[in-house]
Amino acid sequence: MAYQTSFLAATKARRSIYTLTKDSPIPASRIENIIGHAIQYAPSPFNVRSTRVVILFGDSHTKLWEFGLKHVEENTPHALGFLAPKIKGFSDAYGTCLFFDDSSSVDELSPRFAALSKQYPEWAEHSMGMHQFVAWTALEAEGLGCNLQHYNPGVNAAVAKEWNIPETWQLKAQLVFGGIKADAPPLEDKPKRPLEECVKVFGA
Repeated sequence: MAYQTSFLAATKARRSIYTLTKDSPIPASRIENIIGHAIQYAPSPFNVRSTRVVILFGDSHTKLWEFGLKHVEENTPHALGFLAPKIKGFSDAYGTCLFFDDSSSVDELSPRFAALSKQYPEWAEHSMGMHQFVAWTALEAEGLGCNLQHYNPGVNAAVAKEWNIPETWQLKAQLVFGGIKADAPPLEDKPKRPLEECVKVFGA
């Protein structure tokens, strides 16, 4: 299949890369701009804009994964042999984006949407995934490797205390990014399932 736009090509190229370094092909300021773009323009239910991001570089990034390692040591020590090397790999990267959802944002909904507010948490999860996808794809398009982690809620309390996170911000995911240490795994040209099993079309 020929991809006619850079957007489709970028979505095909995006994948999890774990062999990362503390180098970056772009400056930190450019990374901040990319994440800011995702926050501004990814879809949001009723335009509530409840997604929040904290970007960690340097010692702050390292500190996050110290929290992750400590949580594993204290709560799942039997998994330390497997998880400790993975966490070290995250720490060896250039930085991490912490994705949060601000639960107080639903309070800003217009009264005419009050009847739908019970469904908002599910829609917020949809929006959160789109924000993460936009950020992840854009960072990889500029030469960074990324992988998405979920060490919440284990690290939530430590993160909130260390970086003075508001109580209404709920940590949802951690996007690790950095220079690519080794060749990225080759793209799979064929999906794991035939496309006709995944997409149904009627009336065309």
